[in-house]
This record gives sequence, structure tokens and C-alpha cells, in this order.
Amino acid sequence: MPHASVRSPLPGPQSAVVLERARQVTPRAVAWHHPVVAARGEGAVVYDVDGNRFLDLTGGVGCLAVGHAHPKVVRAIQEQAARFTHTDYAVVPYEVYVALCERLVNLAPGVHPKKAALFNSGAEAVENAVKLARAYTRRPALIAFEGAFHGRTYMALTLTSKVEPYKRDFGPFVPEVYRVPYPYPYRSPFPTPEQTAAYCLQRLEEAFALHVQPDRVAAVVVEPVLGEGGFVVPPPEFLPRLAQICRAHGILLIVDEIQTGFGRTGRLWAVEHFGVEPDLLVVGKSIAAGLPLSAVIGRAEILDCVPEGGIGGTYVGNPLSCAAALAVMEVLEEERLVERAVWVGNHLLRAFRDLQSRFAFIGDVRGLGAMVAMELVGDPRTKEPAPHLVTRVIHRAREQGVLLLRAGIYGNVIRVLVPLMIPETQLLEAMERIARAVEEVGRPLPEEAGG
Repeated sequence: MPHASVRSPLPGPQSAVVLERARQVTPRAVAWHHPVVAARGEGAVVYDVDGNRFLDLTGGVGCLAVGHAHPKVVRAIQEQAARFTHTDYAVVPYEVYVALCERLVNLAPGVHPKKAALFNSGAEAVENAVKLARAYTRRPALIAFEGAFHGRTYMALTLTSKVEPYKRDFGPFVPEVYRVPYPYPYRSPFPTPEQTAAYCLQRLEEAFALHVQPDRVAAVVVEPVLGEGGFVVPPPEFLPRLAQICRAHGILLIVDEIQTGFGRTGRLWAVEHFGVEPDLLVVGKSIAAGLPLSAVIGRAEILDCVPEGGIGGTYVGNPLSCAAALAVMEVLEEERLVERAVWVGNHLLRAFRDLQSRFAFIGDVRGLGAMVAMELVGDPRTKEPAPHLVTRVIHRAREQGVLLLRAGIYGNVIRVLVPLMIPETQLLEAMERIARAVEEVGRPLPEEAGG
């Protein structure tokens, strides 16, 4: 398909028709980041209904490590659909569920015997990890972190730490959830990452004196890299020390790898960078190339602490999703996508740091593996967040044919969740177009130049 021009800030005529229909029947809360109506996807490219081609650096918000419509995944879904699409595993079990859990258990980090349970969404997996932790420890309280995102169901939303747009007017939230700072080196008042990590861990210890007694805490829930919170990578000593504190108090460590897992950070699991074995590992997103599927993997004794029927659901571990997940894992291995994430990340970091050296409003560039972001600020000294600049860059990039996502508690971070299989030519093309978008935003607008 030819490269159609994508210079108009407005959706194309066919997209506009579909979007207007959507406005008539869907609530404004179910909004879209880009006025682009997808017609088909292929690898790291999306084509809209108007024939425009976009390099997709959103990757289904991190669901598409193997890309759009990977032939092996599509074939696995088709073959499973021809056999059967549903029974409810708790009523009539099926082998593909078992095979996937076997793979997950074997791939999970650490030496303890493990089991896995499947669910539909990341939020649902978080909810069930919390239930398991409370049942196993017989304790009610949880500790989460500032800047965290764990989902939108009520327990997951309580653990989430961002009011706009997720929590506004939805309270009251679930009780017995306490919050401490996450180490955010760029916005820390301390001069070194090590001091930042030490301060946050000190605040956790203080929480045991000020807010909740440690023997009442069931679990600490943590992302190894903040996702929605802005791709914040903690100092290397933070997670190991956090795990030590949890062990000292008999607190379970729940690690949310929904966005970081399946190779995104250059390891299969982000915790492998830090040498940490979670008690419970929560995974989703790229597990099944966008089909609804998530899992809780953890120590067998924890998953076995709940009686029969205590966890589950009608659709959990749907056979189509399980078949897709097994195919995804084959693709990750065959195409060496975990290793490729390092290569992708290096390209992204170099390109973004080059832009940072030329534009003062790029305050920080950071990432782990292919999980890379840049934070935009109004003033590099005060680090005042500049979400309006993010809006402009994303808008200009879309005009250039590149789809980007925002993140951060202030909405001032541009994050990249590109499919890990993106060809080098397409990645370089995307970087050139993003650079052009940043350069356009970096110049004064015509009305500003005259003012």
C-alpha cells in the first residue's frame, strides 16, 4: 500500500464518519488518543480506513510485542477456533490452558515451586493476587507506591496513584491501602539515585510506625518500572532492598509485570535486572498479542491456599487466548525478541538523547530495554511539567505518520511501546519523523512569533 499523506490534523473522511457514529453511542469517558480508525495492522504498521499508513509506537499500549497479526499467532487462533472457542475451564477443562500454565511456571523467575492461574485482564489479575495474598497471610493491609498504575477495577484503582482521569468522583475506595514514594530520580530532591532509593525505603519503614503495623500488611504491590507513571526506572538497589524488608516482616511481594513483562525491558521479566524473586508475579498485555488474557504466577503454597472455586471466572483462560499466548512465546524465542528489545531500546535512547541535547524542553530521557520515554518540561531548571508540549509533539508526530502515547502523573511524558519485531528501516523512519515533530514544536508557533 502506498504511503498516503498524513498532514491533516483532522481525521480522514471515512474515519470521521466512524468517529461521529461513536460519539452518538459511546460515552465520552471511552475516548481515543488518536482520531484514526484502524482497518488493519501488520507488524509495527497500522493502516486506517482512509488508507493512511502509521508507524505504531503504541503497540496496543504494550500488548503487541510480536506485532500486529503475526502469522503464527493468527494461525494458532484460527486452529483453536476451529476446535472450540469456550467451555469454561472450571466446568470442562482443556489442555491448552494447562500447557500455557506449564510454560509460565517454567519461565517465572526464582527457585521456589510455582503454579499459575489465568484471568482476563491485568486489573483482574491484580485483584486476584491481592485476594491470594490476603488469604495466605490472613492480613488485611496493602502497601502501594506513588505514581503506580494497576488497573481500573476497585481494588486495582485503589492501588493506582493518579487522580486524573482514573479516580475522579469514583470514591470511596477500598480500605487498608497505604502509599509510599517510588524512587523517581529525575524529580527527586536528592542529588543521587542511591539517596533517592534510600529515602523511599526509609519512608516505607516509617509507614510501619506512622500508618500500619507491619504484621497487618499482606503484601507490597510494586511495578519494577513505573508504566503509566512515566517509565520511571528505580535505582538498582531499590527492589532488592524492598524484597528484604518484605521478608523481614513476613509481607508478600507482588510484582506487577503487566507492562514490563515478556521481553519489554530486555529481559523476559524486568525483575531479572534486579535479581528479585517475587512471591506473586502479575502478567498480562503482551502475553497473548492483545487477546484478553492475564495471569498470576507465584509460589505454589500461596496459590493453593484458597479452596476450590475461590478464584476463577467464566471466561478466564479462554482457549483462543491461551493458544495465542503459546504462539507468542514461540515467536519470542524464535525471533529472539527479548534480545532485540535491547537493540530497539539503544536506538530509541540514542535518538531521544540527541533531541534532548538540542531542545531544552526535553528534561529527561530514560528507559530500560525497549521501554523508553522522554519527559517534557517548561523550564529545565524548575522541571515544570509541560503536558501541552506533549500534546503538540504527539499531534505533529501523527501528522508525520507516527503514533505515540503519553504517560506520567502530570501527562508530560512521551512513552514508546513499539512492537519488538519492528524492522530497522521502520524504526529509523519513526525516529526521523519524531525528530521532525519535535523540531516543529521547538520552533515558535506563528502567533507566538508575532507576540
